[in-house]
Amino acid sequence: MTLRDHEPTIDTDGWVLLSGEEHQRQHPTFFVPPLEDRQALCVGQAAKLLFDIETREDGRIIDRGVDRMWVIVKHAGASQYIGVLDSDPGTADNLKLRPGDEVRFGAEHVVAIGNPPKTYVVEKYGQEFFGE
Repeated sequence: MTLRDHEPTIDTDGWVLLSGEEHQRQHPTFFVPPLEDRQALCVGQAAKLLFDIETREDGRIIDRGVDRMWVIVKHAGASQYIGVLDSDPGTADNLKLRPGDEVRFGAEHVVAIGNPPKTYVVEKYGQEFFGE
């Protein structure tokens, strides 16, 4: 699990996070959980985020799109979360995002909330995920 020391960009990482709040403003029928729920995520909960991903092969852009992927909250801070990517974004020459990578995000990025069983998280990421 790797946490980047910089904000991801399309040019350097092949992806960026999009704001679920902004997406909802642009598309009013798009549902985003209430802010108080998005600000109260706990370790072990899952958050679905919008990843804008650009796919390149041999230096050429072959696709650009938004994928909705799950992360499991590993650390809940006052204004930011760190989660572990629990989805597979696929592979591309430029894409520096793999399952298990740590992702920083805020409440504004969350478009859905899930509650995976603790046994699933422990089996996949180990008991230390919960600091136990």
